[in-house]
Amino acid sequence: MGSITVISNPSRLVFGSKSLSTFVSDVKESGLQRLYVLTVSEIMSQLESAINHIKENGCEVSVNTEIRQEPSFDDYKKLLSEVDEFKPDGVVGIGGGSVLDTAKLLAATTGSEVSVQEFLAGKEQLKRNTKLICLPTTSGTGSEVSPNAIFFDPETAGKVGVIDPQLVPDATYIDPELTLSVPPAVTASTGLDALTHCIEAYANRFANPINDLLALEGIKLIGQNLRQAFVDGNDITAREKVALGSMYGGMCLGPVNTGAVHALAYPLGSTYKIAHGVSNAMLLPFVLEYNLEAAVEKYANVAKALDVEDKGDDKKTALAGIELIRDMISEFKIPGRLTDLNIGENEIEEMANSAIKIQRLLKNNVREVKLQDAIDIYRKAM
Repeated sequence: MGSITVISNPSRLVFGSKSLSTFVSDVKESGLQRLYVLTVSEIMSQLESAINHIKENGCEVSVNTEIRQEPSFDDYKKLLSEVDEFKPDGVVGIGGGSVLDTAKLLAATTGSEVSVQEFLAGKEQLKRNTKLICLPTTSGTGSEVSPNAIFFDPETAGKVGVIDPQLVPDATYIDPELTLSVPPAVTASTGLDALTHCIEAYANRFANPINDLLALEGIKLIGQNLRQAFVDGNDITAREKVALGSMYGGMCLGPVNTGAVHALAYPLGSTYKIAHGVSNAMLLPFVLEYNLEAAVEKYANVAKALDVEDKGDDKKTALAGIELIRDMISEFKIPGRLTDLNIGENEIEEMANSAIKIQRLLKNNVREVKLQDAIDIYRKAM
């Protein structure tokens, strides 16, 4: 112990099937007059009734479905002018991590004198004047309960993490029914992203007892239910358990955050446009092998949480856990090597130089990662 742990979570957190209905009744009772909803077209049929009920209560609603992939600051700026013109008193994000991250930053900066550029330069603190509500439609990023929002920066061609308690939603509604239509490939990659959050939070330089509990329970829930959610997307029980595990992973993102898996995955997203969950999943076993010597007992506990039999030796148990993760990646038809993503050996050095700049994450990693270490991990992943 010794150090202070600070955990910021939504002041209202509603979990379970039919949470969408609770969202509607809460909005009606809140007195909100102008709601800006950022979502995706694929679930508009599920949302139509909810939005109509809110409108019937006299609330004006503006819906935008333009965020289709991991957002850039250019996407955010374009939407911010639209939001500023609408002048909402509430911003709602209903979608995957990209939609939620964008909604969070829009809520934190609309109607505010502080710009995101001033915040990132360390000149000003974010001052959110607008109510922020999130409803995730995937079980992966944990953005619905975290203070983080990740954006691609065209100026640096890299990813930037905007992190501040002002980005924690006022209210979050996690309705597993909203994830039923997510296709198997996305279910798998987002689920493995959530699993990575939990593993990197648990074996972490800044680990603490509170987050250890959440992370281990998240590993259990995701590890023991993701296969079923992948095989049968309509299994609401499996969906619910994966969603809960993802939420636990998201709760760890503020206090401890992630480590080398995410840092090394960032260049794959920013340079090669590989989906975030796929990048993390592919690199996860290789980083775990690199980290193993620094946290053997913790990785053995991870393996046991994944239902691996105790081998009577922590290292053997931990290695069996890594093999199980590899089996899941293969079963989910996620690329297992960089060559499967058409990334060649001649591109490794540039990726390593890019990854090593992500010190906000690398400082959390249980084993120090220097430039040559990053190169070696990428080489092993070829």
